[in-house]
Amino acid sequence: MSKVTTRPGQAPASTVPTTWERLDERFDAVDGDSLTERIASGCRWTEGGTYLPASRSFVWSDIPNDRLLRWDELTGETGVFRSPAAYPNGSTLDGEARLVTCEQGPRRVTRTEHDGSITVLADRFEGKRFNSPNDVVVDRSGRVWFTDPAYGISSDYEGFQAEPEMDGRHVYRIDPDGACHRVTDDFDQPNGLALSLDETQLYVVDSGRRHLRVFDVTEDGGLTGGRELAACTAGTFDGIRLDSTGRIWAAAGDGVHCLHPDGTLLGQLMLPEVVANLTFGGLKRNVLFACATTSVYLVMLNVTGAPGPYAAAPRFAG
Repeated sequence: MSKVTTRPGQAPASTVPTTWERLDERFDAVDGDSLTERIASGCRWTEGGTYLPASRSFVWSDIPNDRLLRWDELTGETGVFRSPAAYPNGSTLDGEARLVTCEQGPRRVTRTEHDGSITVLADRFEGKRFNSPNDVVVDRSGRVWFTDPAYGISSDYEGFQAEPEMDGRHVYRIDPDGACHRVTDDFDQPNGLALSLDETQLYVVDSGRRHLRVFDVTEDGGLTGGRELAACTAGTFDGIRLDSTGRIWAAAGDGVHCLHPDGTLLGQLMLPEVVANLTFGGLKRNVLFACATTSVYLVMLNVTGAPGPYAAAPRFAG
């Protein structure tokens, strides 16, 4: 990887040894670079994180500083993508590779169009403002699923302190026609979420209860079940993503945890900071990006992330 150019509030790239903790023989085949790169630092609380295949770049949130930052994979440079940025948290790409973002400031979910304009997908449910949309995923039919905990209104640190208008903290679905539906109502603090490879299940973190739950997705987009799948062994789970085999990679207090779909903790990538979110990127989706408190870490793996709803970036051979 190229060296990151120093920016105000940033530091040149550095490395730490890639440290795996292997807890199950099913994790033995997972490996990658011997060194993990710190590609950016100087943030207050890194979150979200989305790889943009068209520009070969990684965009993430520095919520308290109200900005989106961008790392260029080809040059190694880090710069500001958007500031002010409405106190953004989680983000993802939709089927047209447009950036979908949870904005904690205005308490809404938006989409960045290809011309840079912003489209509001939802900012209210039944006339009441959301708490502070936190994380988001888009399925192959174009439905947008997002969580709505209270972190952005609990103080002025990550948004604007305010009294909640909702009767709780829930999970929602926005359909392609713009209709918004509440799909769960029994969470403490819903946080990271991800769909199974066949999109028949939805995994949702409850950070307030420090565990991961799994729901069955019905044909009409409803959720049933909701059993606890795994409890976090270090702090609490936050953002989650799946790899191409269906393993669940979860942000945690001591790094990144990897779980089998049955909930077994298979192994861990240990990092020196608390990890809030993660995603897979690179042309082969085999680069793991971890947003960890003040820094962003990168490690190339021998496993690939699950494909998103957008068209895969072209691969070149020869």
